[in-house]
Amino acid sequence: MSDILTVTDLHRVYGKGGSLTRALDGVSLSLEAGEFVGVMGPSGSGKTTLLNCVSTIDRPTSGSIVIDGKELTRLKGKELAKFRRERLGFIFQDCNLLDTLTAYENIALSLSIVKAPAHKIDKRVREMADFLGIADCLEKYPYQMSGGQQQRCAAARAMVTRPALVLADEPTGALDSKASSLLLGRLEALNRELGTTILMVTHDAFTASCCRRVVFLRDGKLFLELNRGGDDRKVFFQKIIRVVTEMGGGMADVL
Repeated sequence: MSDILTVTDLHRVYGKGGSLTRALDGVSLSLEAGEFVGVMGPSGSGKTTLLNCVSTIDRPTSGSIVIDGKELTRLKGKELAKFRRERLGFIFQDCNLLDTLTAYENIALSLSIVKAPAHKIDKRVREMADFLGIADCLEKYPYQMSGGQQQRCAAARAMVTRPALVLADEPTGALDSKASSLLLGRLEALNRELGTTILMVTHDAFTASCCRRVVFLRDGKLFLELNRGGDDRKVFFQKIIRVVTEMGGGMADVL
């Protein structure tokens, strides 16, 4: 398979003079189409900075980010906004749903923004809502839904445009264990059945164990990479825990 994401020698430095902070210090990684990859690391490891650079929220100091054949560091203004709108999907911890819109309208808005044909919008919204188990929530406003339903609505909004890459930042961070398991199960199914490529930052080993591969950052550098291979989720979870223990404290903190 071809690479959807290629990050090469990425650096992100904050500050000036003698008070420099190297949030990213030469990180390189790649994702093939259809992969589900987790990013873990202690507080200050650079995991959220990496996600922010890949998502174009932040700009790297140096290095290269190529998504779907496009070098992001060369895109500016309207061209960058268009690429972000059409080729990237975002799932945030706090959902970021629009309170004045129903779940249906929140999801459909993503398709309207990318100028999807009007006659296709209804079908795609309902298909994605059904896949994520929120078909009965489409006429509800965010305040009428549980936290888990809101997050699955946010996932539907991110994926309904069929982006090249979905970026998830602590998507289960505000959910209880039942809602977390349900969301992760749906993300796994989207990855497995629809081939959605997902890069997810998490501090939680159980959440990371649903991925097919997990990369660990420490002090802005790539520390280790685990491939799930033929392991079941329980075995992979135990391997992740061993790495977390080896890396020491701070894994429960979010950068």
